Amino acid sequence: MPAPLMVLAAIASVQVGSAVARTLFDDLGASGITLLRLLLGGLIVAVVARPAVRSWSLAAWRAAALLGVAMAAMNLTFYLSLRTVPLGTAVTVEFLGPLLLALVQTRRLADLLWALLAGGGVALLGLGGGSAPVGGLALAFLAGLCWAAYIVLSARLGGLVPGTGGLAVSLAVASLLVLPFGAAGASAVVERPELLLGGIAVAVLSSALPYGLELNALRRIPTRVFGILMSLEPAAAALAGLVVLGQRLGPVEIVALTLVTLASAGITLSRRNPSDGSVRDRRVFPN
Repeated sequence: MPAPLMVLAAIASVQVGSAVARTLFDDLGASGITLLRLLLGGLIVAVVARPAVRSWSLAAWRAAALLGVAMAAMNLTFYLSLRTVPLGTAVTVEFLGPLLLALVQTRRLADLLWALLAGGGVALLGLGGGSAPVGGLALAFLAGLCWAAYIVLSARLGGLVPGTGGLAVSLAVASLLVLPFGAAGASAVVERPELLLGGIAVAVLSSALPYGLELNALRRIPTRVFGILMSLEPAAAALAGLVVLGQRLGPVEIVALTLVTLASAGITLSRRNPSDGSVRDRRVFPN
């Protein structure tokens, strides 16, 4: 599968998974479904990948652990933001993380201009009279910073560990970190085992499948390009929120989402060579 198609498939999967997760907040809580997502996702990946951890170097263990920290913070803060912010809006704000990463890594003026356009769209949410509370938007922004760290650390782990075995260890680390926050909520599956089916669906759609696709895609495309492609997330999130949750965005949110999506399309189409640079760009983040 071409790397850009992997990224698009991951985007669709994770946003549908986020919408399904939101439907479980009343029963499991945001922290509880975060724990189930990471724990079950890690188990699924471990069974499929069977990581040969005994042969890992110290650098590989360190990379897997750091990625786990980023994943725990990213998922927990994002799901907490979804308690008060519509899915499409939360993902639009969350994109500030990859946007900042793109600005740091940019090599061309055109990239900078497109990224600034996307930044203007996100700024509308805070300055244009959007209805989402500031606290929820702040959590989404924090999740975006963790998302940027995830992009960099995932690329680093992919260069050290073949396949998706490293992902299983990272998910295990993330689960341990979220355990104190989500154990109480996740315990509801003991009395209501049917909730476990929802947890499995979220784990597959939001963790096991998209993270595996992204990890493999990051081996073949630059992290800068990956970050810009991921700016299609707001449009996918808005669609998932509408179809699954019945969430309708207001005019300000729609304009912000449109600007972010146009910036993503512009910077992607302006690339001179679709196959350039994954090795060259990774020198910014040496393994």
